[in-house]
Amino acid sequence: MIEERQAIAAFAALGQEHRLRIVRALVTAGPEGLAAGALAGEVGVSGTNLSFHVKELSHAGLVQSRREGRSVIYSAAYPALSGLIEFLMRDCCQGRPEVCDPAVTALATCCPPTGDAARA
Repeated sequence: MIEERQAIAAFAALGQEHRLRIVRALVTAGPEGLAAGALAGEVGVSGTNLSFHVKELSHAGLVQSRREGRSVIYSAAYPALSGLIEFLMRDCCQGRPEVCDPAVTALATCCPPTGDAARA
């Protein structure tokens, strides 16, 4: 479970236009991630600027990288992003679930349940 200090670091990292675009592009790309060059092109930054921004996002735990041959592949750190959403919504509703319905509906549309959760 993410704590306040971690949430502050994550929000600070996301509080910059290019960094937010990087995370959104990586979330859209899925777990496979994107090669550094493709990500830089999609976000509209140079390779040097991409490295700077990814470093900040990595320190906040929101992005991870791996090597594949000569390429660096970046991907979203989904557990950290989920933890950030949970941090925001943890005390949601105050007994009024309709308050959280828009968020739950948006996530369900994007990520429908699979396996046992879908059959329940």
